[in-house]
Amino acid sequence: MKKWLTLLGASLLGMSSHLTYAHEYLLPTDGSRIIGENDDKRSLETIAAQYQVGLLNMMEANPGIDPLLPEAGKTLQIPLQMILPDTVRKGIVINLAELRLYYYPKEGGTVDVYPIGIGQLGRETPEMVTSVSQLIKDPTWTPTANIRKNYAAKGITLPAVVPAGPDNPMGAYALRLAHSRGEYLIHGTNADFGIGLRVSSGCIRLRPDDIETLFNVVPKGSRVQVINKPIKFTETADGKQFIEVHQPLSQNEDDDPQTMPLTFTKQFTAWYESGKVDKAKVDAEIIRRSGIPVDVTAY
Repeated sequence: MKKWLTLLGASLLGMSSHLTYAHEYLLPTDGSRIIGENDDKRSLETIAAQYQVGLLNMMEANPGIDPLLPEAGKTLQIPLQMILPDTVRKGIVINLAELRLYYYPKEGGTVDVYPIGIGQLGRETPEMVTSVSQLIKDPTWTPTANIRKNYAAKGITLPAVVPAGPDNPMGAYALRLAHSRGEYLIHGTNADFGIGLRVSSGCIRLRPDDIETLFNVVPKGSRVQVINKPIKFTETADGKQFIEVHQPLSQNEDDDPQTMPLTFTKQFTAWYESGKVDKAKVDAEIIRRSGIPVDVTAY
């Protein structure tokens, strides 16, 4: 069952700043990888109070909707259904292309899904397999020379170290990753915008409530995997075939993520040629890139 939201004259951009509660999903027990359902018709206020999605996910699922001034009376699809990334279900899995973080608790049976902000163009968040090396409450921020230079160009002078507090863009909690020199962190924010977008200097950014929750449940040493997979696909227990396609991350300022070519893996090609999928439906979704699971079963 698909679920939707009817706009009541409110701003979609304003909505994104309130959708800060992580979703816990039951893991599938039938061997498939599809979780959740999309939201039904409700008021914007109700959806904003209950659900969490990123702005880009909303824009992908609702092409043609003005993100700043959506027309009152329009019906939006809320992208709460998704296909789990095809990788080990352990610790934290971050898929950059869909701007989501998946956390698999040790006890098993569920997965918590959070929208995230990631590295902007030229300051990309790298793919990696690493671990949480440090849990930091009330982190300080030490901006790099390049960051201070960029701020200076805007007339803002940054100190060498920004202390903990309301002016610290890292928020109140951070998880340092062991990758490289430890310069990449999963942390909070003091801003009310940017979740579900490419806005950071390479770190992974969460809403304040979300990072506090994650900080309190993720043990030091937990596995962290960062991938970049715009295409996800799966087969359900009853043989149905689903695909979920996101816009790829742009590589330069001239790239249009809606028309950029996608890379097809050997696994995808084998699935595409299996005879189980309707190729026309797959091709259409490759073009549309809605960011939601679509049934492409060959009937």
